[in-house]
Amino acid sequence: MGSKKGIFMAGGLIGIFSALLVKFGNPMNMGVCIACFLRDISGAIGLHRAGVVQYIRPEVIGIVLGAFISSFIFKERRAEGGSSPITRILLGAMVMIGALVFLGCPLRMVLRISAGDLNAVVGLLGFGLGILIGIFFLNKGFNLKRTYKQSSSEGLAMPIVMIGLLILLVMAPAFIFFSEKGPGSMHAPLVLALVAGLITGIVSQRTRLCMVGGIRDLVLFKDSYLLIGFVGILIFSAIGNVYFGNFNLGFEAQPIAHNDGLWNFMGMLVVGWGSVLLGGCPLRQLILSGEGNSDSAITVVGMIVGAAIAHNFALAASPKGVTGNAKIAVGIILALMLVVSLKNAEFIGSRKDVNEYVEA
Repeated sequence: MGSKKGIFMAGGLIGIFSALLVKFGNPMNMGVCIACFLRDISGAIGLHRAGVVQYIRPEVIGIVLGAFISSFIFKERRAEGGSSPITRILLGAMVMIGALVFLGCPLRMVLRISAGDLNAVVGLLGFGLGILIGIFFLNKGFNLKRTYKQSSSEGLAMPIVMIGLLILLVMAPAFIFFSEKGPGSMHAPLVLALVAGLITGIVSQRTRLCMVGGIRDLVLFKDSYLLIGFVGILIFSAIGNVYFGNFNLGFEAQPIAHNDGLWNFMGMLVVGWGSVLLGGCPLRQLILSGEGNSDSAITVVGMIVGAAIAHNFALAASPKGVTGNAKIAVGIILALMLVVSLKNAEFIGSRKDVNEYVEA
């Protein structure tokens, strides 16, 4: 799937499954949303008590296991990590908070656009600016230091955790929380969601699909390969939304969204900037964690913790709008990202240095 045609088809497949997942029970415009689904998992295991967003999402489990299976078959598993773990946890948490101010990850942003939600176009502008800021620091030599080869058990940690979550989902013990109303109570059948996640994980692993990487590579290297995958998602999910009657063009009355343009913009600016510093979008972090990268695994942990912080401290937005706490938090996060960016930009990087970092 290394060709542009291959990644377009991979994106199209994800777009089709996204439309089907909504048709069969997922929340509107939320066929797959890494931020929203990690938030639901965070609630299901009791890290936050927002009763409307608690569910162990099989799609996330499938994505990680799909990446694991694919990387094993094609001999691309690499147990490695050790690159600034605390910084990665913090950045993961900040990216999650930004995503929950916008109400979606980069993948859901594309899916919202495909369903006619123009608020997501505003988010895309902020996302693009955040990526440009991140690229500026990449060109100044930003990096989170080298990774190291690790034991195979370290690389297996995230797939094993996902198998554990799948067991908990099926057994549904009393200590796991499941929403009885709201978005967390809305989900496609387990088998369909798991299969969709597996296929998303496999094709994303084979193509290196990443929304942040798509825009970053276009700007840095004039390479449109990764971006074409998201064009495929956009086109095929739009076709599915129109076919199933889920297309609604406009700013108002969009599902699980708010129309505060400034904070849609600012939330996704945080996501874009932070994801460049981390080396990939939330979807890419899941894929890499499935491949054995403990840096990405720790980033996913940071995002789960960030979801708990967002809901425990009223930082997450809702269709009613953005809280005052969230606005303050975004300002603090942007200041912290600037500090992280400056502290880790140790030299004026050459194009070779940038290449090595973005390919990690």
